[in-house]
Amino acid sequence: MATTLFRAAPCARAALRASSIKPAVGALASTSFVRGKATLPDLPYDYGALEPYISGKIMELHHKNHHQTYVNGLNGALEQIEEASSQGNQSKAATLAPLLNFHGGGHINHSLFWENLAPANKDGGGEPEGALKSAIDRDFGSFKTLQTQINTALAGIQGSGWAWLVKDKAAGTLQVVTRANQDPVSGPYVPLMGIDAWEHAYYLQYQNRKAEYFSAIWNVINWKTVASRLAKA
Repeated sequence: MATTLFRAAPCARAALRASSIKPAVGALASTSFVRGKATLPDLPYDYGALEPYISGKIMELHHKNHHQTYVNGLNGALEQIEEASSQGNQSKAATLAPLLNFHGGGHINHSLFWENLAPANKDGGGEPEGALKSAIDRDFGSFKTLQTQINTALAGIQGSGWAWLVKDKAAGTLQVVTRANQDPVSGPYVPLMGIDAWEHAYYLQYQNRKAEYFSAIWNVINWKTVASRLAKA
């Protein structure tokens, strides 16, 4: 997938030299492109399928409006970078790194997020099993401790951001990390499961009671997806 991106925007290779652009471009391999453009992924469930934990209206706005905005912004940033590069203006291309990081990160994070969720009457909720459960017990002590750590991390985010369960490839352990705004998970970490702490993910339903949202979303976490990512990490 990354090669598709580079064929569509050769200047992205030059932009990689700007450190702030590396996380988004590197992680874009996990997202879909059609004819060189990022596309909004279809959801594997209906907008109302996660109710009552996440309302259908929130899911529709979150997916069709907010995620689409990141897709549009990513494509626009890549086009601007390619234009600047074709004109030999590498300085301008480098200044577009924050746009690529923000919109590329938004596209990456949300693409992973939708796959993290499933209706409660199907694969959503419950507790991890098998190798994933064993890894959680080893690195956190118990599933309940993991939940507490992630909810505490979410509550501590100032403004907007994400909390992630990741695998540290260097240490071989699971960890909880946070990222501000739409910064993607990168470096030695492989994202396994993320929870969106932006207001658009919950405010229409939970308003200022975000702790209720942080508790409710565990009922629709798709642990099969998380386990699959761990097996590939």
